[in-house]
Amino acid sequence: MRAILHFVKKEFIQFKRDPRMYSLVLFSPVIQLTLLGFAANLDIDKVRTVIYDQDRSVTSRNFIERFTSSGYFYSEKYIDSYKEITEEIDDGNVLLALVIPSDFEYKIKRGETAKVQAIMNGSDGNSANIAAGYLQSITTSFSNNILLDIMRKKGVKKSTAGSLSAEVRIWYNPTLKTRNFMVPGIVGLLLSIVTLILTSLAVVKEKEIGTLEQLIVTPLKPFQIIIGKLIPFIILGFLSVIIILTAMQYVFNIASKGSLFFLFASSFLYILSTLGLGLFVSTISKTQQQAMMIAIFTVMMPMIFLSGFAFPVENMPKIIQYISYVIPLKYFINIIRGVIIKGIGFSELWIDALVLLVMGLIIFVLSSLRFRKRLE
Repeated sequence: MRAILHFVKKEFIQFKRDPRMYSLVLFSPVIQLTLLGFAANLDIDKVRTVIYDQDRSVTSRNFIERFTSSGYFYSEKYIDSYKEITEEIDDGNVLLALVIPSDFEYKIKRGETAKVQAIMNGSDGNSANIAAGYLQSITTSFSNNILLDIMRKKGVKKSTAGSLSAEVRIWYNPTLKTRNFMVPGIVGLLLSIVTLILTSLAVVKEKEIGTLEQLIVTPLKPFQIIIGKLIPFIILGFLSVIIILTAMQYVFNIASKGSLFFLFASSFLYILSTLGLGLFVSTISKTQQQAMMIAIFTVMMPMIFLSGFAFPVENMPKIIQYISYVIPLKYFINIIRGVIIKGIGFSELWIDALVLLVMGLIIFVLSSLRFRKRLE
């Protein structure tokens, strides 16, 4: 035990001599959390719009006023031809072009259905879909007001038919802010970077400078070298989690609603997987550059894409969903979002925690055996 403690002390002394390690562990998580937190935002606050009003009537102006005063749409300018619409959309200046036909008021006064044309820039499907929802809501509201006005003029005080009204209650994220969903997932992403990539780079660095061979000829046993090498990264991983959670609360005002103890316990289970993967990468890499490339493009990128961090796993093809079952980050993100956003704990997330434990032990043991064999 004393030998392991001395080895751990040696690792921290080595960290102290490398200023880049301090910046990577202490400052990089906060910087990345801040940048990703503000950048990873799918909300549409303002839809840039141009309006082609062919009717130029009182009714069309009322509709446009309802449209622009909703708070969702920002009218760039009024235009006079479809050619201008094409130019504005092609240049990426606007997301939506609203075209009001010349018989808009005439049809409404005659009790007929008046149609308006909405031309969307669909290159960004998510933004176009959200803007279409806003547009549909405003159009429906304007149509209902017209119907009520006609009924009032005819002296009809209430509809002869029943109606359906939905009372919507939004749990966990009442403001529907994308940031409240994305930021907790960044905890798992940054923890992966600190533990997986740093572990692989640190071990390969020992190979490059020749100190790993010196460790092999010491009285230290292989398992002592493995434990002593990984304990500092476990400590650094937990330090990163603390820094990230603190920054998340004070920068984005997102506090954990669930048990922090369960969150940290789950972080340890996840760290087993990332440390094991880092060890494995170190055994197949000869240089730090090679280790970095393998860790990022072979391990990190698939984990990010298939974990549900940015894209819902349920929307992926079946074969991809099956592959996602072997991604540890998927289960860790489920736990993080469950604890931080929903406030749930072990009783609801024990299956994810159990899967993390099993996967972590398998990955860590197999990687350690391979690394031990290389040492011997």
